[in-house]
Amino acid sequence: MGARTAAVPTWPAAHAAAALLILTTVCLAAGFALRAAGLAGAGNAVWAAAGACGAGYALWAMVDALRQHRVGVDVIALLALGGALAVGELLAAAVISVMLAGGRALEAWAAGRARRDLTALLERAPRTARRYRGGSVETVPLDSVEPGDALLVAPGDLVPVDGVITSASAVLDESALTGEARPAERGEREGVRSGVVNAGGPFDMRATAAAADSSYAAIVRLVSQAQSDQPPFVRLADRYAVWFLIVAVLTAAGAWLVGGPDRAVAVLVVATPCPLILAAPVAWVSGLSVAARRGVVVKGGAVLERLAACTTLLLDKTGTLTTGRPSLSAIIAAGPCPPAQMLRLAGSVDQVSAHVLAGAIVEAAVQRGCDLALPEQVEEGAGQGIQGRVGDHLVALGKAGWVGVDGRAGWAKTARRRARLDGSLTVFIAVDGVPAGALVLDDTVRPDAARTVRALRAGGITRIVMVTGDRAEVADALGEVIGIDQVLAERTPADKLDAVRLERERAATIMVGDGINDAPALALADVGVAMGARGSGACAQAADAVLTVDRLGRLGEARAVAARTKRIALESVLAGMSMSLAAMAVAAMGLLPAVWGALLQEAIDVVVILNALRALRPGRLALRLMPQDSALARRFGREHQRIADDIEQLRLAADALATHPAPGAMARVRQVHQVLVEEVGPHELAEQAELYPVMDRVLGTPQATATMSRAHAEISHQIRRLGQLIEEVGPGEPDDADLAELRSLLYGLHAILRLHTAQEDESYLSLADGQQALTAAIK
Repeated sequence: MGARTAAVPTWPAAHAAAALLILTTVCLAAGFALRAAGLAGAGNAVWAAAGACGAGYALWAMVDALRQHRVGVDVIALLALGGALAVGELLAAAVISVMLAGGRALEAWAAGRARRDLTALLERAPRTARRYRGGSVETVPLDSVEPGDALLVAPGDLVPVDGVITSASAVLDESALTGEARPAERGEREGVRSGVVNAGGPFDMRATAAAADSSYAAIVRLVSQAQSDQPPFVRLADRYAVWFLIVAVLTAAGAWLVGGPDRAVAVLVVATPCPLILAAPVAWVSGLSVAARRGVVVKGGAVLERLAACTTLLLDKTGTLTTGRPSLSAIIAAGPCPPAQMLRLAGSVDQVSAHVLAGAIVEAAVQRGCDLALPEQVEEGAGQGIQGRVGDHLVALGKAGWVGVDGRAGWAKTARRRARLDGSLTVFIAVDGVPAGALVLDDTVRPDAARTVRALRAGGITRIVMVTGDRAEVADALGEVIGIDQVLAERTPADKLDAVRLERERAATIMVGDGINDAPALALADVGVAMGARGSGACAQAADAVLTVDRLGRLGEARAVAARTKRIALESVLAGMSMSLAAMAVAAMGLLPAVWGALLQEAIDVVVILNALRALRPGRLALRLMPQDSALARRFGREHQRIADDIEQLRLAADALATHPAPGAMARVRQVHQVLVEEVGPHELAEQAELYPVMDRVLGTPQATATMSRAHAEISHQIRRLGQLIEEVGPGEPDDADLAELRSLLYGLHAILRLHTAQEDESYLSLADGQQALTAAIK
């Protein structure tokens, strides 16, 4: 693990601390029992043994710290134990040993997960390959694969080595390596990298590299190198230990000169750095517990302490700022087939498809309440599409050529242009041999992304950078929407490492990611955070903290917990040191014998521990959504999914006014207006009457939703205007002025409804998380 974990107790050290705690506690209790039984000599011997064990452990810990060029609190503990044993203060020696072992055991438990390795990354790596030999397929160890071997990759398998596809085509999930959520379709003679997942049918490939020289092995090496490049971390307690040591030694020396060795030992006993040994670990353990309750597993108190000091945040895009998987964002209808019917037919056929997009289409159909039927006579073309019969309809979906779509059609050009500009995917649909439209699938932005960015800035993060392997135009657009300071697109894992190194030269840095390609950068950052709910095991293992829930906002909460915990730990350390310094002065004057000094030190320990335990409380959080409020928000979120298709029809109706004959185009406009009146309008009124009062109450001000209420009024006004204009046109054909006004109203309503629903999703509906706090500001 190199230098990065040098300051973190290793598992042998943790076991030694736990064993010492048990031994010294038993010896302390046995000594009291023996003395009560009249065996004072035996009791003193047991206490002396406990003190010797503590002194031996302190000596070992001190040597280990010096080997790492650190001077820790163990030096003072060793002096106090040695002095107590030398002058016969055996009870004091036993008590100090118990406190030393208890503090170390507690710290070791808090940091038990901080010593990371590459176990998960290596476990995920392919171990075998399916190789053709003599007309059959044999499973062989990966190391035996050589360049030129013919391999078979089954559905769901990891590609074992770098190579070239030799079959017709392959559908690959490359998101773990590239950060690109869209499935990649590769044809014959195209390259394929190890570590990507076969998301389609089986395909053949020819190896071009051995396992040790392939892409996955290179990432493993990058993670190992990144971890060794990380400098050691100095604990909070050690920062004060040197000065406290100097003051304690000088005070003890002065006491020796004035009152002899007994007085010097008394000074050293009360100078035992139990506030340093105990207070900080107790606070950090408490902070870890609070973070875990909010779904953030932080691997040790040292990580939590580093998290509190970070001011720069690097974010991956796919799976971090976005959901990391395709989801239906729009239905573009080309003919008389209604959007809901298109989705029902497409979802029915895709139920039997193994394509990576099929699951997204079926999920969207189920969420929108479509009644799916099992298809018959299904035929699937690898890399092209699928067709089957659903009831009386023959349904085909896939690429434009597969379903018979002419790319020159206006609606098809619109769908393709949107896919190119927005980084979307299009699945074209034909019903009974006639093009019906297209489904548009996006890797959607997490609803809480922008709010999380704002909360992080309010909590002390001053610079936020998105670093992604995705295309620049898509990444730049997302960065602008959520308020990113800088966007670094089309970055390889090595490029991400360089970005982390550059940012760490400026300030302490957090890196957030979810894919294998993020693992090296997570290992190098001051604090690496993995989106564990959907991320790869390799990413989670390389990270310092893991978000176990699919909520980026919990990172803001975790940093706020870390900052509060650090403040409490520092208060406890300074208060304990101040009281110890005062007790040292009293002992130096001969007014505090060693045994009483040890008991006083115990009282000081109790005080600082109780203060440190305040970190168990989450602090003053903003108001939370009650369960009934959260259910209401989720309800309106589902309604947003349903009306998204209605909103998209506004733009298509406006387009039709310029490309279709007037009677057909006006029929479409009237149909859209009816949907606005019967579905969208009532939805907006329900939000105004039910959702907004709840949000005003929870957010603590009647002005919280004032701007959004103004948008509701404008939407209602524009719907009324559209209805009035339709009445004025009547059954006749609209003239040029009518067409211009209709298109203006339709495009305007499309824009305002898209923006309005997106703002509601971000500001209100994304809070629907049971007991999700409305803000991460912990005071």
